[in-house]
Amino acid sequence: MGILVADRRYLGEIGIVYGGENAELGICVWTCGGSIEVVPCSKIAHIERNHKPYIPDLSLTMKRNALRVAEVWMDEYKHNVNLAWNLPFEDHDIDFGDVDDILAYGGLKNLDANMCVDQGPVPGHTPIAYPCHYSMSQHTYFQETGELYIGGIKSHKYNVNRCLTDDGNKDNEPGLNNCHKSLQKINGIDWDFTQGEELKNKQTGRCLEIIKSKLLVQECTGQRWEIQNVIKPF
Repeated sequence: MGILVADRRYLGEIGIVYGGENAELGICVWTCGGSIEVVPCSKIAHIERNHKPYIPDLSLTMKRNALRVAEVWMDEYKHNVNLAWNLPFEDHDIDFGDVDDILAYGGLKNLDANMCVDQGPVPGHTPIAYPCHYSMSQHTYFQETGELYIGGIKSHKYNVNRCLTDDGNKDNEPGLNNCHKSLQKINGIDWDFTQGEELKNKQTGRCLEIIKSKLLVQECTGQRWEIQNVIKPF
């Protein structure tokens, strides 16, 4: 690790931390649309301060940050961090904060049509029904607030997170719009969803359904949906 130069805005978007940043920033850049540049002819000087203004013992901070990184990013491998720090898997008395408002993630599959929600053509703002392949264009994240991110989670100035919306267009097609802007406009962005049951928009009362291989929002007929991976029951 050793960042010499970083884009200030992008670094702020993916999060700035001290202690464990080598792991967190590496993972964030790798997964959130960033890039690492090797510039062999650059000349940069670093003047080391003679006194570091940190607490004498950073071990608790380092452990807290390491556990937080693991909880957010490392899925089934997160307990390797506990092993590395010689910490119990449970009841280690280190509070790493509230890290997760995602209830479930993965492919969002219609059990009746045997197809998945896909972000569709890019650029474009119309999601489609497509045979399930579970790669990036079908990555879905269901938030506690009811938002459904489609096409992965992004954190970069050139990309935005896009949420499934029922924006009331005349063709009864769902939309895929900038999550932040949709929240500001209250643009049919929140959904009621129970695993294995219908997927209903909280604002319009219409359901996401697949009719003749086409993704629509319409009066609910009881079509069932399932998302691949559940983090917390909902």
